[in-house]
Amino acid sequence: MDDLLLIQFQRLALPDNLQTLLSYWPLEKQAEVNTHLCTRYLMHIIPYLQVAYPVVDAVAKQMNVALADDKTIFAENIYGITEPVMDNNNKVLPMEVDMVFVPLLAFDMQGFRIGYGKGYYDQFLQHCRADVCKVGFSYFEAIDKIEDTHQFDVPLNYCITPERIYEF
Repeated sequence: MDDLLLIQFQRLALPDNLQTLLSYWPLEKQAEVNTHLCTRYLMHIIPYLQVAYPVVDAVAKQMNVALADDKTIFAENIYGITEPVMDNNNKVLPMEVDMVFVPLLAFDMQGFRIGYGKGYYDQFLQHCRADVCKVGFSYFEAIDKIEDTHQFDVPLNYCITPERIYEF
């Protein structure tokens, strides 16, 4: 299924001047899509691409973003999510991100998603540029409508499934 998702992702028209990608480390125990495949694909076709990962600050109830490279040390946070160790040298501001891989459990035909319920991504995305490209990945097709959306929910631009690309 991950290979089929990658094939669909490779068909996606990428944003012009894509320089900074916010990816995420998939949770194996949740059987999440292997985002590493799509991240590595982008790193291959865009040699200068900067890749960043979320870093959760559970006390402040916010998500920060840290650049990562081959030397970056990763560790599990309190939620069991693998994230880079953050310092002042690798912090990325929301306005610097060009594309975001957004985790989800389900999504609807309007591009809204059900996440893990903490709101970290929606809060972060509200501070990104209006043209940031938001991409979700799912093994399953869209549902018609998520009933409990809120005014602060940020819809995706695309969701990739093994069968197709949804554009919103």
